[in-house]
Amino acid sequence: MIEALLVSTGVVALAEIGDKTQLLALLLAARFRKPWPIVAGILAATLLNHALAGLLGAWITSWLSPGVLRWVLGVSFLAMAAWTLIPDKIEDDEAQFASRLGVFGATFVSFFLAEMGDKTQIATVAMAAQYAQVQAVVAGTTLGMLIANVPVVFVGDRLAQRIPMQWVHRAAAALFALLGVAALMGLGQTLLP
Repeated sequence: MIEALLVSTGVVALAEIGDKTQLLALLLAARFRKPWPIVAGILAATLLNHALAGLLGAWITSWLSPGVLRWVLGVSFLAMAAWTLIPDKIEDDEAQFASRLGVFGATFVSFFLAEMGDKTQIATVAMAAQYAQVQAVVAGTTLGMLIANVPVVFVGDRLAQRIPMQWVHRAAAALFALLGVAALMGLGQTLLP
């Protein structure tokens, strides 16, 4: 359970740096200047989104054979490694539409929609399929989102200018690739045979 929590936290925290939801957190912080409702919106949206993704991952394991699942997970993690190297940009339409809902509502709706189909949501599905502890995966991916996004809400531009995004993206891609290779090779106690 600890492994599922720690791996999920680390993978998402790294993958989230420079992601569109991190840019969204920066935009919302600059627009509203009310950090606590933004953090609460990030938490609520991430919990709901990743809980649904975790349930999907657990459901997938019930209808795929362990051998097929191992290949699906391995290829998925390798695809996420490649995807992580492509920087995200935020759509202005998402932020403008959300500004009519109040600080918490704007953050909740924006983050929930921005996470749909995002690499961290797909990573949550894959990790929930890989580990039997869906709650630990959802807690870890949610914690990873908070680790990456909450500092942006509070320190914004100063933090973003000091982090070498290219190296962070490379580290996240390497972690996803490592997980993919491990899944394909059937390595680790929690990986399927």
